[in-house]
Amino acid sequence: MIKIGLGYDLHRLKRGRRFLLGGIEIPFHKGELGHSDGDALAHAVSDALLGASALGDIGELFPPSDPQFKDADSMELLRNAFLRVKQAGWRLSSLDCVIICEAPKILPFRDVIRNSLAAALEASAENIFLKGKTAEGLGQVGKGNAIEVYAVCLLEK
Repeated sequence: MIKIGLGYDLHRLKRGRRFLLGGIEIPFHKGELGHSDGDALAHAVSDALLGASALGDIGELFPPSDPQFKDADSMELLRNAFLRVKQAGWRLSSLDCVIICEAPKILPFRDVIRNSLAAALEASAENIFLKGKTAEGLGQVGKGNAIEVYAVCLLEK
């Protein structure tokens, strides 16, 4: 059996925060604003995995209203979500992600982010891919005030 999951996340960018993608800190003058550490990629991937396995969503499992998740490590939340997926008998076959932000450029960090995600998801980096795109100056993402991430996964049982 195979299942497909789609994840999405959007975060404002703010000075004084770390810019994190897949657990990797990227040098930049702004970072994601969120209840946790704001890693939009980890959040979108978590939702894709949880959705494909019908095990809930990131807001349900790790609600922003719960103080225990204040400044939480999003990669730890991803590992926790993936553990639930594994315990339900699923394994990750493929993950494809699109990161939309005007800056910083994602390409120089792509391989290290892929390796970070692969380690967290017990997968080969060759089964994980990500692309950086811009919003061509449109909307809050295009103005450099936000980051948007889409993730699609394929799970097999």
